[in-house]
Amino acid sequence: MTSPQGPKIGHLVLTVRDIEASHAFYGGVLGFEQCGQFKSEMFPDIDMRFYRGSASRHHDFALVQSPDPATQPPVEPFDMFGNRVGVNHIAISYPSREAWLAKLEEIKDQQVPVYLRGNHGMTHSCYLQDPDGHGVEVLYDLPQHVWEGDVDAALSHFEFVPDEHFLEDDTNYKIFGRQS
Repeated sequence: MTSPQGPKIGHLVLTVRDIEASHAFYGGVLGFEQCGQFKSEMFPDIDMRFYRGSASRHHDFALVQSPDPATQPPVEPFDMFGNRVGVNHIAISYPSREAWLAKLEEIKDQQVPVYLRGNHGMTHSCYLQDPDGHGVEVLYDLPQHVWEGDVDAALSHFEFVPDEHFLEDDTNYKIFGRQS
């Protein structure tokens, strides 16, 4: 059994083509707060910004402007099972089902392109793409009793949600493995 004191991912840094476009996506669309900006006499030309989802964290991720965006490969449409090496997607978890549904409504109102909406066995999710082509999963975590009986089965489970039901969410969760 994994210890609750085990390692975790502390933060992520993404190099981006256009830091203003990425700031608008992560701050405006997803709701992260810019909590800092890198300032260094040693590296005065670095444009790096830090973001967090909660004031209890120093930062969750950072964006750094590519010094020469023209040398970057072209942005390709997000493809979960494509052949591109690198970050497949980043999962952004909202604190409750209600907060997640409100975020989905904002995403729809802002006409952000959605690649996939579906329900996993441990999360309910919506997949987007940031301005640099990184996949972004917007989710809320289901209660632990839903997936803890068979984590593998919950991780492998997926139910597609069609566009016409984008803002609907069924709380009659499938329970995996033994039931307590």
